[in-house]
Amino acid sequence: MARYSCSFYSPQPAGTLRQHLSQALKACNFEVIHDDPEYIVGREIPGRVAYSKLVVVEALVDKPEQGRGQAKINCVLKNEELPLRQDNHCRQVFDIFKRAVQERTSWQLT
Repeated sequence: MARYSCSFYSPQPAGTLRQHLSQALKACNFEVIHDDPEYIVGREIPGRVAYSKLVVVEALVDKPEQGRGQAKINCVLKNEELPLRQDNHCRQVFDIFKRAVQERTSWQLT
């Protein structure tokens, strides 16, 4: 199973973060299949690649810690494909997703 993760920090309210994240997912050809205040799941729209290569994004929104003022989003992108090559489909989608988030927001990538 291919699996890639990243975290973003932002001073924006959690509601705004979720809205920007949903927009980034849609821009990357994902459909949001689960959305609640602390957890968002998106799935790559079927039809372009084999089923085992379809990427799923899980995003956990951590509310700002007391006195810190920044919310954190932990994202995991994964699929069932064995990562036999370094430049596999999941990695390509991961890079596109990170770029889309960074272009649409002022979030700090960690």
